[in-house]
Amino acid sequence: MKKRQSTNQIIMTEGIIWKQLLAFSLPLLAGNLFQQLYNTVDSVVVGNFIGSDALAAVGSSNSLINLIIGLFMGIGTGAGVIISQYYGARDERKLHWAVHTSMALSLTGGGILIVVGVLMSPLILSWMGTPEGVMPNSVAYLRIFFCGSLFNLVYNMGAGILRAVGDAKRPLYYLCVSSVVNIILDLVFVVVFGMGTEGVGYATVAAQAVSSVLTVRALIKTEDIYRLIPKKIRIDKRMMMRILKLGIPSGIQQSIISLSNVIVQANVNSFGSAAMAGFGAYSKVDGFAMLPLQSFCMAATTFTGQNIGARKSKRIKQGVYQGIVISMAYTAVISVILYLNAKHILKIFSPDTEVIAYGYSTMLILLPFYWTLAIHQILMGSIRGSGRTMVSMLIGVGNMCILRMIYINLLVPFFPSFGAVMWCYPITWITTMLMDCVYTLKARWIPKGTNE
Repeated sequence: MKKRQSTNQIIMTEGIIWKQLLAFSLPLLAGNLFQQLYNTVDSVVVGNFIGSDALAAVGSSNSLINLIIGLFMGIGTGAGVIISQYYGARDERKLHWAVHTSMALSLTGGGILIVVGVLMSPLILSWMGTPEGVMPNSVAYLRIFFCGSLFNLVYNMGAGILRAVGDAKRPLYYLCVSSVVNIILDLVFVVVFGMGTEGVGYATVAAQAVSSVLTVRALIKTEDIYRLIPKKIRIDKRMMMRILKLGIPSGIQQSIISLSNVIVQANVNSFGSAAMAGFGAYSKVDGFAMLPLQSFCMAATTFTGQNIGARKSKRIKQGVYQGIVISMAYTAVISVILYLNAKHILKIFSPDTEVIAYGYSTMLILLPFYWTLAIHQILMGSIRGSGRTMVSMLIGVGNMCILRMIYINLLVPFFPSFGAVMWCYPITWITTMLMDCVYTLKARWIPKGTNE
């Protein structure tokens, strides 16, 4: 019997490339925006209805939570690369083991996080230097987060599977439902029942449970070859090793680059509160501006994976080229918009002229080099989709972490200014992009013998 494909799926091995990349990227972008809303509402509710101590308690866990999520999302990336390749090749047997091993890994990882997190939360927060005044609320919130980590991992893995087969719409729908549930329960638990920080935690876990159930249901109900059969969920050792081999480098890359940004922030802090506020304000603007590039990157990963599986080398090269054109076009538009409106946008965060000046100074240094990120994101996504996640990690960590730290520690002391610190970003963006280009042009990352 022929397997029926979902109308939500985009099969990237045939058809008009640029339309497919855009159609796949837009739901990812909307999902990222909802994720931002998801996180922002928690902070707004806590800050306005509970108080600053509670907000500090929630905030004290964010860096650890982002680190954990980054590591497991990296494993999900590895699983997605493999699944997209098997799906493009229509290899039902290997795809079956990849899907079921991936889900088994997320269930196992979630179970481990629950046990370790509940037992170790006080010690972990103590290692992080959490103030005694917010420790009780911090411990309670982090333990609740760990208890819900199973749902978080299952959703992210399930959503990764759907995206790998070209379905970016349903993960978006489920994330939208989850966001609405989170907002409603935040207000009910905190405002109506007065449950404090724990209420925010329970609301988040409940919302994650909803999204994970909807995602698993979609995988079980599909009639396509990636169908999930619950009784067959188990770890295949060879498949697990391949997933971890591809996924762990991606997780490490995300975590280490985040660590380097913490060190940059420490240097910014030395210039005073106005510099901190200005840099922080523009960082928020920059974060939203870069969301489409991240979506294009994920689209490039899925596109390359499916076409490598289908053995279409010419199409892969066309996809890289068209992806760069799309990213560059977007970058040009957003750069003009930000340049013309930056001061007005920064006033939303603060009316202080000194804060706005620091934010505007940050923009003037970073904005002219956004085009390097446009190229980098497409090439990084394509290289990952080919299965070369270790190469992507080495390029990213080598430039955006190690080179950035060398610059900060060796050169900035000779030119101790806010602007000198900010230049660490465009310098390392340029070197990263150049290495991506060299690898793309010189290395044989597209398998031989593919059909033109």
